[in-house]
Amino acid sequence: MSKTQELLLALFAAAAVLLLAWAVPWLRFVLTIAIAKGLAVLGILLLLRAGQVSFGHALFLAFAAYIVAFLAPLVPEALLLLPAAGIGAALMGLLVGLFVVRYREIFFGMLNLALSMVFYSLLEKFYSITHGTDGIRLPPVRFFGMALEGEAYGWAVLVLGLVLALGFGAFVRVYLASPMGQALAGIKTREARLEFMGVSAKRVLLSAYVLSALMAGCGGAVLSMASRLVTPALAYWTASGELIFIGILGGAGSVFGPFIGAVAYELTRVYAAATVAGAWQMILGGVLLLVILFAPGGLWGMGKALLAKRRAA
Repeated sequence: MSKTQELLLALFAAAAVLLLAWAVPWLRFVLTIAIAKGLAVLGILLLLRAGQVSFGHALFLAFAAYIVAFLAPLVPEALLLLPAAGIGAALMGLLVGLFVVRYREIFFGMLNLALSMVFYSLLEKFYSITHGTDGIRLPPVRFFGMALEGEAYGWAVLVLGLVLALGFGAFVRVYLASPMGQALAGIKTREARLEFMGVSAKRVLLSAYVLSALMAGCGGAVLSMASRLVTPALAYWTASGELIFIGILGGAGSVFGPFIGAVAYELTRVYAAATVAGAWQMILGGVLLLVILFAPGGLWGMGKALLAKRRAA
């Protein structure tokens, strides 16, 4: 698929999201949450390119969400809160990354999980600061200095999420095609050769790790603005598991995969919870099992395969 085709597809997908949110108003919130999680999964995509899986990436999503929660009463401007949350998450990613990029495979994944659970415990224990499991409720933030309410506020957050999705999607597409992205892929297959050529695998992985934390942080900022409630559950291991689930469901072969997976996941969860309230987790697990067995490339890979068969026919 050419760059022009990808751009047109991305714009068409964004327009489809807006049209769907307009046609079915209650889906606006669901789609906003899906886009926020898709941003975090897009960051995980960079790590998957290096053959590494983070089982604790919700740490950065939650960290950014709490930054927004603490700053919103003081600076209620979305266009200031968003970069503050993203930069804060990136700095946290740098601190954590300096430690975890020394490890590979299961050790890399489990260390991320352990650090995420430590952060979750801190959020629960310091009740006087974080309000524990009760969480922190955010006031409505402003957009370009305008105080929006109701539907207007929901549309503003959705559009913000779409702009971030388009921007980061284009950036990741270019990044993966660059020499740095090629070196990132080299970590998965021939890390020793990279080192022999004078390329530091740790530095390459660290740069991708910080970028992934930045994207997760922006996703956390959008999620907190949409839900207007931040709780420690955002950093719990199940939240990180959701991100991995979405990555597998959508497919890691393209920047479209994380967002397709996120929308499919949220819609499936909403309908499953409404239809079979006591067994929606089982339905999600069944969907994931079917994807693994019959569409190992995820929904994106399955769509490409069907399109290729149609062209061949």
